[in-house]
Formats: sequence, C-alpha cells, structure tokens
Amino acid sequence: FPPGGESDISARHQQIVQLLVDNGADITIPDKNGVTALQHAQARGFKEIEQILLATATALDLQIIHAAGTGDLEYVRQLLAQGASVHAQDATGKTALIAAAYRNDLPMVDILIEAGSDVNKQDKTQQSCYLISTSEGYLELLQRTLQAGANVHSKDSFNGTGLIRAADRGHVEIIRELLKTDIEIDHVNNLGWTALLEAIILGDGGTRHTEVVQLLVEAGADVNLADSNG
Repeated sequence: FPPGGESDISARHQQIVQLLVDNGADITIPDKNGVTALQHAQARGFKEIEQILLATATALDLQIIHAAGTGDLEYVRQLLAQGASVHAQDATGKTALIAAAYRNDLPMVDILIEAGSDVNKQDKTQQSCYLISTSEGYLELLQRTLQAGANVHSKDSFNGTGLIRAADRGHVEIIRELLKTDIEIDHVNNLGWTALLEAIILGDGGTRHTEVVQLLVEAGADVNLADSNG
C-alpha cells in the first residue's frame, strides 16, 4: 500500500464518490448485472460510501419536492433522471405532486403522474392531489387525478369527501364531475354535515351555491337528512 495504507485509499475513494455525486452522477444506473452503486457499497461493507449515496438520494428527494412547488419543470426532469423519488415526502408529508397540485401546475402534474406519483397520497394534514383539486376548484387537475385512479371515497381531516369540499366552496363544475363517479352523495363529515348541508350552511346563497344545491338534489341527495343537531 502507498503511504497511508488501505485507509488512505478508502478515504480517497470516498472523496471521489462525493465529487461524482456532487456533480450530478446518476446513482441509480446499474451495472450489466442490474446492481447499483449503492447495492455494491452495501454488499462490500463500505459504510461511509453507503452513507454518501443514501444522503444523495435523500437530498434529491427533497429537491424534487421543492422544485415541483416552485414550478421548475426542467429541474424536476433532471432530478427524476438522477433518481429522485416521486414517492418521497418531506417532514410535513408533502410529495412533489401535492406541491404541484397547490399551484395547479398541470404540466408538472403530468410529468409526476407519468413517473408514477400517487394522486391519493396524503400529507400529514390529509391533503392529496385529488382532494386539493376538489377544494380549490381545479377542474382539469381533478380530471387528471380521476384518470390516474383517484379514490373518490378518500376523506380529508374533517372526514369529508371531495364532494363536500367542493359544495362548501360552490365549485359547480367540480360537483358535476364528481357526480359522474360513484362518490357517496350523502356522506356525513365530522361536523355532522353532508355536501347538501355544507352548500347551504357555508354557502353564500348566491348563484353558484344554488346551482350546487340543484345538482345535488337532482342526483338524489337526501333533503330530509338533518345535521348532528337534528
């Protein structure tokens, strides 16, 4: 061994690995046998190199969530190519898709869904890409989530459906779209209210909320179902 012995070689290889990943080396590319750099490091017991690679993977995951939230489409593409996970969540449970959904960033959403992102994944406040589309009135986003397998029976932190969220805010087109599915019209949330009750109690009595009430009644909503106070 040269001066410094085996430990010096090990340290130099760690530095090389760090330099490579810092400059964008794709840690997901396998060798001809399908084994990745991380798997090689783990198999050979190279703990320091393993930690470098794991830290890189974590950093990529956090970066893609941030990039999706700022609308940086090209950087998201780059991060996906480098192995960032669309399933990753930050400390709040937010995914890249949830971040994109809040911005109603349809091109970003398309890329993330194509990469395998789950439209039903919820953060710690029980928001998902699908549920965000219903409360914010993002029709095209809702349609994309439905095409990608949105679970219309999923609930928010109030145990409310997407239909209740949309009725509350008077989102007529969202209501129309959801009524094409098998969503439960008379589901009761934690407040003791159905979509029909929310449209009336929390609505402003204007044109939009009146149309929501009409749509729900025509779809079979139970007009005799009382709230938790009877």
